[in-house]
Formats: sequence, C-alpha cells, structure tokens
Amino acid sequence: MKIALTTDSGCGLEREEMVRMGVHVVPMPFMFDNDPETYFEGINMSAEDFFRRMEKGGRCRTSQPLPEDVFRTWDAALSEADAVIHLPISSALSGSAQQALLLAREEKYRGRVFVADNRRVSITQQQALLDAENLIRKGYGPGEIIKVLQENADENAIYIAMGTLEYLKRGGRITPAAAAIGTFLKIRPVLTIPAGGALDTYRTGRTAKQCRQIMLEALQRDAKERFHDPSCRRCDLAVAYSDDRARAEAFARELEEAFPAKRGQIPVRRLSLLLSCHIGPGAVGAAIMPRLAAAAAAAPAVA
Repeated sequence: MKIALTTDSGCGLEREEMVRMGVHVVPMPFMFDNDPETYFEGINMSAEDFFRRMEKGGRCRTSQPLPEDVFRTWDAALSEADAVIHLPISSALSGSAQQALLLAREEKYRGRVFVADNRRVSITQQQALLDAENLIRKGYGPGEIIKVLQENADENAIYIAMGTLEYLKRGGRITPAAAAIGTFLKIRPVLTIPAGGALDTYRTGRTAKQCRQIMLEALQRDAKERFHDPSCRRCDLAVAYSDDRARAEAFARELEEAFPAKRGQIPVRRLSLLLSCHIGPGAVGAAIMPRLAAAAAAAPAVA
C-alpha cells in the first residue's frame, strides 16, 4: 500500500522539504484588518511582505482552511497513493483538526484518509511528519501510524521567547494595561506549548539573553526529568524563529554547547506565518522531542 502525507501550512515546512517528502499542504488563511483580501503563506504572501506589514502596524487574524482546499489537497495526494495520513495543526490552537476529522467521514474519503490529532504545531508538527515518513518506510499501515502518533502526542515541549508583548495584547491573551506595564518594566515573556498544545506563559525575563537562558534550562530539565535523557542522545532538538535567522542560529550554537551530543544536529527553521500572526517579529524558540521507539523497530506483524 502506498501512503501519502498531508498537513497544513501551520507546520511551516519549507517548500524544498515538502517536495523532497512528497507532502501535500492545505493552505491556511490569514487576514489583515481593513484589507478584504485573504492571504496564504507562500501563495500570495511572502514572509518578507508579512513582517513588513506587521512593522507598519498591521493586525493579523487567522482562520481554519476552506473545506474545498482540504478536499483539493487530499484528492491530489490520493491520485498518487492508496491512503492519506493527514497531520493538522494542534486542536488546542485551531479548529482545523476537528474540521478534518469531520471531512474525512465523507464517503469519498472514508477508509482512505486518516487524520491524527496529535496536538503538534510548527517544528513539532514537522517532526510528526518525519516520524510518519519513517514509519511508512518501516512498513506500518495507516491505522498503526495514527495510533503511534497519537499515543506519543504529549512527548514534546516548545519554548518561545517573545520579541514584544504587542501581539499577545492584540490577540487578547493579555490586557492592554498588562502589556503597557510589561513594556515599561522591559519584561519579555517566554511562552510554552507543552503537552496538549495550548499556548501559555512559562516565565518572564528582562533581556533576550536571560530569556534564552530560561529556555535552555527548561530544555535541560525536560531532557533529564521528563525524558530521562540528560545528554539528549535519544531526543531531537530544533530551533525556530519568526524573522531573525541569525539570532536563532546563535541560540542553536548555545544549545550545542549545552548538549554536545547534538553538535551539528540542531536544525533551525522559520515559524509558520500562521503562528507568527499571534507571536509577532523577534521571536526565537526551541523544541525537544524524544524519538519514537516504534520508528526504530520493524512494523508490527499482521495477524
């Protein structure tokens, strides 16, 4: 059985990687206030234009994908494969996972499209795609792959150091008064997307360096206490950024110093514009993700 992978643009997967993996991507829309046009990352909006508009005060909001775009993506994948595994952005951050589960019940897709709500976003969502690709190579069937991915949904954590409080205020996550006080006191929040996928405040710092140290210590704690792998030999690390790659690469080097076993193995990836709508420019983050034990094993025997 040939199995294809589909996801949505919340994953932030670069186009070259999409082509290499043969992944089909559902475009997720975002809009700017006082602009009637709907935008899609990489289709009619580049990252450069996106952040230019944000710098000029543009207010951005997101929405779940149109059903016809979901169907179009699945149809393209099914024209090349017998079954599709769809990995949407976390249901804790968007209604698109629930939408996909409902759409997959359509007679045309029943038994052919399998949706995994494994509560991932951005770099952890990308890792889920890589895990699924590996399981396909190992000979796992779509049902088994969905089961493995969902059983391991909580095995990850993301930390993001914000460049500004402005976008949390715009999204209603903090009040304008709290944002004003935080800006006056030069407080920088470090957000987390822990098991379950909901965006929340982890800690605050006063400087970018202090925030990076907070994230580093959180990753070290997770490696040691949550995943029982202090050297991070059985976990993957990845760094993500909204618009400043140089800053993200510098942070990746700091992580390599803290985790020598990961030297030369920490990818640096841009956050999707969908996530940057809520986080804004200047953000740098990192994720820790234990490798799937199933990915290293042979496929389960078929009864």
